[in-house]
Amino acid sequence: MNLTKLVREPFTPKAWFDFDKLEEVVPVLVRMLDNVLDLTPWPLPEQKREAQAKRRIGIGITGLGDALIMLGLKYSSAEGREFARQVMERIRDVAYLASVELAKERGAFSLFDAEKYLEEGTFASRLPADIMQEIWKHGIRNSHLLSLAPTGTGSLTFGNNCSSGCEPVFDFVQKRRIRQADGSWQEVELVDYAHLVYREMGGDTGNLPEYFESVATLKADDHIRMLEVLAPYVDAAISKTVNVPVDYPFEDFKDLYRRAWESGLKGLTTYRPNDEIGAVLISSSDARKQTEDLDESDPDRRLKLAVVPETVLKSMRWLDRPHMVDGNPSHTYMVESPEGDFAVQIGHFVNGDVHPFEVWVNGSECPRGLGAIAKTLSADMRSYDRGWLKLKLEALQKCRGEPFEMPMPPDGKTKTMPGAVAALTWLVAYHCAKIGWFDKEGDNTLTSAMMFRKEPKTGTGGTLSWTVDVRNPAMGDDFVLFVKELEMPDGTRRPYSVWLAGEYPKTFDGLCKLLSIDMRIVDPAWIGMKLRKLLTYKEPQGDFLAKVPGSEKQQNFSSTVAYIARLLLHRYAQLGILDEEGRVSGSEEPEAFADETTTHRVVGRECPECGVKAVIKYNGCDKCKNCGYTGSCG
Repeated sequence: MNLTKLVREPFTPKAWFDFDKLEEVVPVLVRMLDNVLDLTPWPLPEQKREAQAKRRIGIGITGLGDALIMLGLKYSSAEGREFARQVMERIRDVAYLASVELAKERGAFSLFDAEKYLEEGTFASRLPADIMQEIWKHGIRNSHLLSLAPTGTGSLTFGNNCSSGCEPVFDFVQKRRIRQADGSWQEVELVDYAHLVYREMGGDTGNLPEYFESVATLKADDHIRMLEVLAPYVDAAISKTVNVPVDYPFEDFKDLYRRAWESGLKGLTTYRPNDEIGAVLISSSDARKQTEDLDESDPDRRLKLAVVPETVLKSMRWLDRPHMVDGNPSHTYMVESPEGDFAVQIGHFVNGDVHPFEVWVNGSECPRGLGAIAKTLSADMRSYDRGWLKLKLEALQKCRGEPFEMPMPPDGKTKTMPGAVAALTWLVAYHCAKIGWFDKEGDNTLTSAMMFRKEPKTGTGGTLSWTVDVRNPAMGDDFVLFVKELEMPDGTRRPYSVWLAGEYPKTFDGLCKLLSIDMRIVDPAWIGMKLRKLLTYKEPQGDFLAKVPGSEKQQNFSSTVAYIARLLLHRYAQLGILDEEGRVSGSEEPEAFADETTTHRVVGRECPECGVKAVIKYNGCDKCKNCGYTGSCG
């Protein structure tokens, strides 16, 4: 039974579920499935005798994940689980009464024994008293009536790609390659049913509400809790897969199964990608060579990736500053610091959500380099990934400069700031919290695409690195730029951290910290975009002549920051990751103001259709997260 077909007025405050229609449909299903038992040409006489003796049928559901979304309920919420419980309870009660009615008409199943069937400890003994009384008086036609089976193909074919069985949504938008009669391939968009309805109703699919939950965003505990509420109302079994990350701790595995056993669940399926089934990225111990010895004692420093995005740039609401003819709201905060006084101006865009999209710093005494940090943060603010901005701000709040006491809004209570960079980021964080930007989870494209959260620390074996001297006589800068690099599992080298040593403004440390975090995004288009924006960064009287990277020629650069950006882009070009312009060779970047977010791919086995290592278990079946291919079930 497709639950999405029983949701009325979806995606509105009046959305409701038609339980009356459900009670009409279930008896029809019971009668139909009972007829199937008599019409089936059983291959073996033993199979026929078994079927006739017990007359087991299996009424189930599909589309639960989508139905919850259409009702505005989160799969992971107590309200969502209570709705699922009510649905299964109603199906159970109506199905058992319908089977009793069939028993009156056709007789009970041949092995029926009322006393044994209703004795303490059986499933039937937990039925409401009135239903048990009816069974005692008239018998029941079918020994078992309920089963939540794998419904992957059926959900795709007959449910317009609704969520499968009692599973959450697998993915909202996918690309599927379909082989044509002439042997060629055609790529089509595969859209989840709830997402399709939401889009057709005019919903903003680039900024989905938080109740749009999928396999990629749910925790293992969310799956277990849903099983716990469904199991008491299912007399046969439930097909349900709990997807866990490749580095899921063994102790947590044990806790999952122990909890399932304590909850009385019949079984539990977990799926964890590993080397043999084709994980795309694994821990850095497998990438480590003789020249590299990274400390992995902290799990946040391990090389890992749970979700591989096609391009993280699609998570951007705007690639550049949006042009607003009538202006935009903004707030200004004043900072008096030992490094120089400055104003912090934060602009936001109002259209449903209040979306902060830029931060400026102004003032004749503004610390050098602070504008570059504001410019880089502005690009982060234009993403739909709120957690990414929060991560950046938390990292910068620890940047050291000249400490001072700063009165914080809204009440002027003083807070010790480590320096000007920290003051800037504390104010941005305060403003974002004030306008409610961090209240919703939103997209997680960028945070999911990080190779590691924290910078890996080297052991005594050292690490790969690239260094270059930088000197700007106009501003008194004279330092060495260090780029730490690691070797990826495929043998390529990737920069993952940038440092400075020598004479330079302390604010540059904050910029290096920001760029180091950007380097940890697996899609190099992200760091390419960030560095390109800094190529035009100017400082008053800060321009100077310097060698063009990779050439003996000299060129005038507008600032030390712009030269750092050019050097880093050159290093990425040397490694063959980006071209000299900072773009991924042959890639197409999304247009500015694009509203569609990226499609995620979960790592797994290689898909026989698209060739991407993205086949995982979903609702008991092999399913490709990239193209939607469905393989064997069971």
